[in-house]
Amino acid sequence: MKYLVNSREMKQYDTNTTEHFKVPSLLLMERAALAVFDEIKRQYPCSKKFLIVCGTGNNGADGFALTRLLLLDGAEVHTVLIGDRKKETDQCKKQLEILFAYGCPVLEAIPENTAYDVIVDAIFGVGLSRNVEGIFADTIRKMNEIPGKKIALDMPSGISSDTGAVLKCAFRADCTITFAYEKIGMHLFPGNEYVGEIVTKQIGITDESFLTQMPGVMVFEMEDLRFLPKRASHSNKGSFGKLLLIAGSVDMAGAAVLSAKAAYTAGCGLVRVFTPEENRIPLQTSIPEAVLTTYHPEKLDASKLSEAMKWADVIVCGPGIGTGDAAHQIVKTVLQKASVPVVLDADALNIIAEDTSVLLLAHTELVITPHLGEMSRLTGDSIAFIQTRLIDTADKFAGKFHVTCVLKDEHTVVATPHGRTYLNLSGNHGMATAGSGDVLTGIIGSLLTQRADTETAAALGVYLHGLSGDTALKKCGFRGMMAGDIVNGLRDFLAENQL
Repeated sequence: MKYLVNSREMKQYDTNTTEHFKVPSLLLMERAALAVFDEIKRQYPCSKKFLIVCGTGNNGADGFALTRLLLLDGAEVHTVLIGDRKKETDQCKKQLEILFAYGCPVLEAIPENTAYDVIVDAIFGVGLSRNVEGIFADTIRKMNEIPGKKIALDMPSGISSDTGAVLKCAFRADCTITFAYEKIGMHLFPGNEYVGEIVTKQIGITDESFLTQMPGVMVFEMEDLRFLPKRASHSNKGSFGKLLLIAGSVDMAGAAVLSAKAAYTAGCGLVRVFTPEENRIPLQTSIPEAVLTTYHPEKLDASKLSEAMKWADVIVCGPGIGTGDAAHQIVKTVLQKASVPVVLDADALNIIAEDTSVLLLAHTELVITPHLGEMSRLTGDSIAFIQTRLIDTADKFAGKFHVTCVLKDEHTVVATPHGRTYLNLSGNHGMATAGSGDVLTGIIGSLLTQRADTETAAALGVYLHGLSGDTALKKCGFRGMMAGDIVNGLRDFLAENQL
């Protein structure tokens, strides 16, 4: 597990390190500059001419310290200071004093018609919260236009470290060298398109600096696959749980097939599909391992649904069920009567969006898995608004309705009702294909049947789904990947890693 931090958290951990643990801030700054110097020497060993553009804050101070190290190494460095000198931080003033003592000039503007091997952005760093305008915007645009490798210190100037938003104008880095912890905005759209390669350097701010204030966002890594439910050798199909999958509608059997296959592949013992009679042959042909309970959409037998719900250890409701009268009745029944964990997806969410207060009727744990369009319908906010407030949107919805919210995007957010939040970094854009969400829903439901708690099942399920897509990529490529390939990727990944 690793942590991602926002600007407020990073500032607090920096302060805790200097005030509680008594580590001098200039020592942290020197370590940061040395770390960047070493990375530049590693990545660009033949580079001799540098442009370093600095602001008047501590990010600029890092840039001035880097200037000194490069000069002492024999490089040619043009260093530019932009901003009001009256607003210089104490560390910035100190680094300028040191630089001037070495006889290095500092320019007020980027020289015209000058070629550089490397351009370094040290203007704003992580603390920026306002739009970039005026001389700052003009300078950043010019830096983007100059040929050469682009490096950002800690965070590309103009990108919100909290939300990934472009604050009107931003530096486009080939590599961002960040300190202590990766920042949330590095992984959220559109900021993730500006950071380039992320290199994290330890400078002395460690987990001890959290004191009592833990970061709000966590990321699963390979080592966290240890949280997958254990499988005893002495077992039977009942040992790994019974999943009721309410999925499919007339002419829409595919969602049920994909979810059921994913659930079985992720280790569920028995899957029962509750679906219209018209889907019997496609399902029995595609996945004979599944048990079927069918109904007639025009005349839903409520007793069949009740019996199936009593049988189940976990219920998944929504993939491909449509939004007709029968689907409305099913969703209402599940919310009011389920006594086992429930995963709500797709059409179930579109039905709930008509009156989200029905979520509060549930007497059990709920996991919802909306994509941006479904979340827009649930909240009433535009997709564009949600896109720029991904974590905040998921967190607020999870807290308000007491659900685990899996908000799907390039990097999916999993928000829990008690405040813990996960950002998923596995997966690839080949997974942006019809049925991919149905596979995810099946995986999460499967982990729940194997007695994972809702938080683990949701967060680990999303991570495993991404790893499955990454495994499928090796065989299918980006363009050719289909949802069935992700299921096969899941099987291959689990087998390769003996999980």
